[in-house]
Amino acid sequence: MNGVAALSVTDVRLAYGVTEVLKGISLEVRHGEMLGLVGPNGAGKSTLLNVVSGVLRPASGQVCVDGEALNELSTKERARRVAVVAQNPAVPPGFSSLDVVLMGRNPHLGLLQWESSTDIDVCKRAMELTGTWEFAERPVASLSGGERQRVFIARALAQQTDLLLLDEPTAHLDIGYQATMLDMVSTIRNEAGVTVVAAMHDLSLAAQYCDRIAALHNGVVVALGTPTEVLTEAVVSAAFGAEVTVITHPDDGTPVVLPRRKKALPKTED
Repeated sequence: MNGVAALSVTDVRLAYGVTEVLKGISLEVRHGEMLGLVGPNGAGKSTLLNVVSGVLRPASGQVCVDGEALNELSTKERARRVAVVAQNPAVPPGFSSLDVVLMGRNPHLGLLQWESSTDIDVCKRAMELTGTWEFAERPVASLSGGERQRVFIARALAQQTDLLLLDEPTAHLDIGYQATMLDMVSTIRNEAGVTVVAAMHDLSLAAQYCDRIAALHNGVVVALGTPTEVLTEAVVSAAFGAEVTVITHPDDGTPVVLPRRKKALPKTED
């Protein structure tokens, strides 16, 4: 793409009332990479994703997708550029999984236009990539949490955007589903060439699956780089206010972040 970043965020600031939540965020995301956003609750991860998606308008600063300013694009055009999977997407009552994925084609349809055979094929491919085609006719409300999350990722893929935003994609999933979910995201990146920005809670999983990590604290980026560069004991302790030990994963050499157990107080005699 001639050196143009997939996503560029420049000095973005946003406040809720008198409380400034984002305090001059700047970062770039390269085409095809996965950038992880980590930080404690309230650091600004979800707010930043909402600004990048266009849901929230910053007080100042600029967001560009493929070199084009987000605020200069129409709502439909933004939906053709950026797809979002929220942490707890609303489940439409009575809708089948295929119905939900078909919603991803709305940005590509005209007023009152029905989906074509091409739209159906796009949705089928998205569901095959996410392993959800087998329950296309099942009500989405009947699916497990992991299955439902995959359906919403399929809906985002059906938008055919180059940028995918994930807000805590492994939240509320057990350890098996967490690995399955992130393996699937990696496959999508390789096969569909999608750039991914994901807010993540588990630092060790972020280290395994993300090319780079941005650590946020109190509305600012305190560290940005490879997992090894960012997930150090000093950075994690400063960002999270927690004492941790960082070791090396025996399989791939990525950092594994472990909380340090506080020493128990000695028992007192009654």
